[in-house]
Amino acid sequence: MQSPIEYLTGVSQVKGELLRKELNISTFRDLLEHYPLRHIDKTQIDRIGQLKPGTEHAQIVGMLTDLEIQGEKRGRRLVGHLKDDTGVIELVWFQGIPWVQKSLAPGKAYVVFGRLSFFMGRPQIAHPEMSLFREHYKGKSFLEPVYPSTEKLKAKGLDGRSIGKFTAELFRRLSEKEIPEILPVEWLEKYKLCERYQAFRQIHFPSGLQQYQVALRRLKFEELFIAQIRIQMIRSARHRASKGVLFDKVGELFNDFFHHHLPFKLTEAQKRVLREIRKDVGSGRQMNRLLQGDVGSGKTMVALLSMLLASDNGYQSVFMAPTEILAHQHFNTISKMLGSLPVRVALLTGSTPAKDRKVLLEACEQGAIRILIGTHAVIEDKVKFKDLGLAVVDEQHKFGVAQRAMLWKKNLIPPHVLVMTATPIPRTLALTAYGDLDYSVIDELPPGRKPITTTHRYEYARSSVMDFIREQISLGRQAYIIYPLIEESSKLDYENLMRGYEEVKSYFPEERFRISMVHGRQSSQEKETNMLRFKEHDTQIMVSTTVIEVGVDVPNASVMLIESAEKFGLSQLHQLRGRVGRGAEQSYCILMTGPAISRDARERINIMVATNDGFKIAEKDLELRGPGELEGTRQSGALQFKLASLVEDKPMLEAARHMAESMLHHDPALETAENQRLRNFLQSQPSKSVWSKIS
Repeated sequence: MQSPIEYLTGVSQVKGELLRKELNISTFRDLLEHYPLRHIDKTQIDRIGQLKPGTEHAQIVGMLTDLEIQGEKRGRRLVGHLKDDTGVIELVWFQGIPWVQKSLAPGKAYVVFGRLSFFMGRPQIAHPEMSLFREHYKGKSFLEPVYPSTEKLKAKGLDGRSIGKFTAELFRRLSEKEIPEILPVEWLEKYKLCERYQAFRQIHFPSGLQQYQVALRRLKFEELFIAQIRIQMIRSARHRASKGVLFDKVGELFNDFFHHHLPFKLTEAQKRVLREIRKDVGSGRQMNRLLQGDVGSGKTMVALLSMLLASDNGYQSVFMAPTEILAHQHFNTISKMLGSLPVRVALLTGSTPAKDRKVLLEACEQGAIRILIGTHAVIEDKVKFKDLGLAVVDEQHKFGVAQRAMLWKKNLIPPHVLVMTATPIPRTLALTAYGDLDYSVIDELPPGRKPITTTHRYEYARSSVMDFIREQISLGRQAYIIYPLIEESSKLDYENLMRGYEEVKSYFPEERFRISMVHGRQSSQEKETNMLRFKEHDTQIMVSTTVIEVGVDVPNASVMLIESAEKFGLSQLHQLRGRVGRGAEQSYCILMTGPAISRDARERINIMVATNDGFKIAEKDLELRGPGELEGTRQSGALQFKLASLVEDKPMLEAARHMAESMLHHDPALETAENQRLRNFLQSQPSKSVWSKIS
């Protein structure tokens, strides 16, 4: 299975290089796992005269009457005509013209297959698959596979059909010995799964639709199971081997704060998470926990109580935030909450003056600073701790894995790690993407929080929306007006924002209203200053791109207007909405769109209007667009399944997880005879770097 693809009959050095470059097919195994997009019943023949618009694919038998090159330079194309006894169809090629011309002979009968279109009322197939009629039915399966290819490969004559020929050749070489079963027989019987060799054979060249479905189910299950077993093994190895600092007491600081300084009663969810953290840090093993909680659910409070626990046990804590404004915010919030308690808290960012920095670094190294809050400045080599026991990373996906790893090296025994995110991830995805982390979730908001009222307004209602914002400002509130980022061009973004800014000024003249603006072209200092002005109520309106998505906490802001809301993803809309609703007053989120929006965009907006629950939104987001972007939260390939879908195959994922847990519970190192083949298979797989201990 590890043989280079060039060892296969028909694959030259040049073709092998192309397959490697274009489709990442380097070995026999890669080709085996390059699955068909779909299968086509090629025993069905269409008549040219009966073809109708709306038919997706057509297969015709006829005579190729002519073949000629038309047009010049970029407009150059090869055109041919195929005739049967009911009519004529045009065939056209825009790429790979010399190769196509050389391989076809007018005057001969061909079987032609391809995607059907109509040009000026006449049927046409672009880049059809062609085979001589007499060869067509030799050894054909009932369902013929259609493989993914690329334009570059097609231009070199390596279309999906050629890949199919290579795969057929591969199966002539392979037996069950090369594709052995890796799952124990009892599990195959329990989950009614077919054998591995048959599954691969039938997914490529099925003898019927039912056999294809059985094969697909088996291989999907295997994909999910292998991912789960890897994650579980990493996790149990970490639990067995990673020594951690021991927080074995709940001391004076924690108790004093808990009983006399808590600004509000903890929710049941916060208490549950604290119990999970206390169990971890008291076990003698290193904690590595992901804390998920929606915007405003009280993650910072849980982090503070955990840091007090560290302090009670003689250890320091570090709290890393992605931006200066967020670091300042955490510093102010935590300092204010601690009040007169004897815990020295310090702030370190890129803007900390050199003189203050020197004093701070010395105090940190001597252990006088118990809690250090900062940006990525805290991971610099110069920052040393006397005894670091806990590292808290806020909005963890904003940091690179290697950056987070640097925190890890700040103590002889690695500190406990608590990573926090306000971007809700569906449980299905979180347990797969973060399966090697322990997982906590705060799934309720503190009492007294008023749900944000979300409405959808069309462009023509702009005047009444602006009147509403004016009303809110007259009550002493503030408002955000957000414009989308158009990824392709920062120049366009800037022009778009400036036009919006001028329009906002026409509704809110400068002599009566104060407006601040934040965008990507500003220096960090400018951004910070403008955000701070808004935070301190020096300005009433903040016009911005999505740079304010995370972290600005302005309890007085009660309106969030999102312009061109159809251009935003669901999780981004939810994050932006979370910037309001932080005070005691009723808050509003207004989603503004043009009159014509796509069905998907309308669905996203309807969900936003219907619910404030970030987890429901995340589930819907996963359903609408798959795990693609969400994979970025993990920064690894754990979710790149070739066949399985985390949305459609949820029950299968649960079953695969159960099987992995059960197997490792009874045989942690996969040493028994029935698990030996699985162990060998896992060891033969290309290894990937594992950052599991960092997150």
